[in-house]
Amino acid sequence: MSESRATVKFLRYSARKGRLVADMIRGLPAPRALVVLRDTRKKAAVSILKLLKSALANAEDCNKLKPEDLYVKTILVDEGPTMKRISPRARGRADRINKRTCQTTIVVAERS
Repeated sequence: MSESRATVKFLRYSARKGRLVADMIRGLPAPRALVVLRDTRKKAAVSILKLLKSALANAEDCNKLKPEDLYVKTILVDEGPTMKRISPRARGRADRINKRTCQTTIVVAERS
């Protein structure tokens, strides 16, 4: 069974929010997953849709697989590095703002 993957790092949303979208398409056939992502109103859906298209293109180019025969075998949304920023507060104090990132990997495979 052939499979293909695509990965993107340093996406500017938290892993927790990305996992909400990832759970919606895990295990779905690729054409159905594309439709679900296109109709989802979440920031993470835009970049995961782009990533899924990349994984399908990789499968088509490298492994000579047809996109309509593929399904989302695995999708992982892991934490990336956190950017620490400072927000000024009263009396000379400061609060920390954590700007979180995530890393997403999609593996598509043929149904056997």
